[in-house]
Amino acid sequence: MSVETAASGAREAGGSRGSSGRQEAPGGLWDSVKKAGFVIGSGILFLAAFGNSLTWHLQRFWGASGDFWQNLWTKLYVAYEGHDASLFFLGTMLAPTLAFWGSNALLLWVDITGTPSFITRYRIQLDKNNPVDPAKLRQALKCVLFNHVVISGAMTVVVYYLMSWRGNPCGPELPTFHWALMELAAFSILEEILFYYSHRLFHHPSLYKHYHKQHHEWTAPIGVVSIYAHPLEHVISNLLPVVSGPVLLGSHLSTTSLWYCVALVSTTISHCGYHLPFLPSPEFHDFHHLRFNQCFGVFGILDRLHSTDSKFRQTKQYERHTLLTSFTPLNESIPDTQKKGQ
Repeated sequence: MSVETAASGAREAGGSRGSSGRQEAPGGLWDSVKKAGFVIGSGILFLAAFGNSLTWHLQRFWGASGDFWQNLWTKLYVAYEGHDASLFFLGTMLAPTLAFWGSNALLLWVDITGTPSFITRYRIQLDKNNPVDPAKLRQALKCVLFNHVVISGAMTVVVYYLMSWRGNPCGPELPTFHWALMELAAFSILEEILFYYSHRLFHHPSLYKHYHKQHHEWTAPIGVVSIYAHPLEHVISNLLPVVSGPVLLGSHLSTTSLWYCVALVSTTISHCGYHLPFLPSPEFHDFHHLRFNQCFGVFGILDRLHSTDSKFRQTKQYERHTLLTSFTPLNESIPDTQKKGQ
């Protein structure tokens, strides 16, 4: 990708002001709220069904009795008794790290080699990253590793002391499954609010050129660049929206660790560049990287409220912004409109 010109930079940073000024019909906002509710609710129902099913199979396989997860946690708690900090870092650093790099391993292989071809068929921007520029990827990986290890590691220390000050995040009793699901829903709503407004803040012309423009070097993103950002932006816009929920609610380590994993896999999917079957649609955020001044949030509720998705809703990408339940790529079933003369 070539470096943006000064004129395009001004368009990227300042374009949101014009689009946010238009009013949206109440029905449009309610439609967006219903869609977000459907996504969050479906996720909660899936976790509930998956958790109950997995628990039953594990108990049957290992012959465990009683509450499988509580017994497992008790063994871990006893093993780390008196070392709460180590247990907290294990849950909030190791597990999310495995989730992030595990989900990105296959994506990076596809981005670098262009194989297997049945995945590349689902690429959103067909003419980009085919394959990805190796030099550009190496530069991004250096920043991603620094943010993930150094910046996120330091934030984990801060979060541990904040949560320990409020209570005991590594307590001996796990939260009930239903309470954990309610917390995940609350985390998702809080993330939408904090991410949307912090993200728009970094699109202000005075901040964009110094901080956020780095992330937008990737107009066609790949999964691993979800945390390719200036360290200040990584703290304010990537980390704070995610860690604030567990800190405010005084959540248990188990829920916090699960939420971190969900958040990292979710942002990986949003940036992956592939609209894969049976996974959440990344069209919304992919369009943000393509056009810069649209689609700032996670679920789209605040974008609909502030009309920062008005241009997106007039595009083919919006028509494709749905759960793909077949194996036919949406760029084939909903092809781009041919330009005149083609």
